[in-house]
Amino acid sequence: MSQRPLVFYTTLGCSLCEKAKPEIWPLLEKFGLFLQPVDIADDEELTRLFGWSIPVVGLGEVEDVLCWPFTASELESWLQARLP
Repeated sequence: MSQRPLVFYTTLGCSLCEKAKPEIWPLLEKFGLFLQPVDIADDEELTRLFGWSIPVVGLGEVEDVLCWPFTASELESWLQARLP
C-alpha cells in the first residue's frame, strides 16, 4: 500500500510549526501517511489562505484543513473522518 501525503503548510522560521510536529509524528504511520511540507511563502494563494493560521495540515484540498492549535487526539479524529 502506498503512503499518502499529509500536507504540512508551513514557512521558514515558524516556531508553532515545530510545536505541531510532535502531535503529528505518531499518527503518520498509523494512517499510512508521510509528511509533505509546503512553504506557503512560495505561493501567493496559500499565503493569503494560511498566512495567519500556520501550521495547517490537510490531505490536498485547501478547503478542508486543520489549523493550529490542535492536539494529536484532534488530528486523529480529523483524519479518521477523512480516511478509509
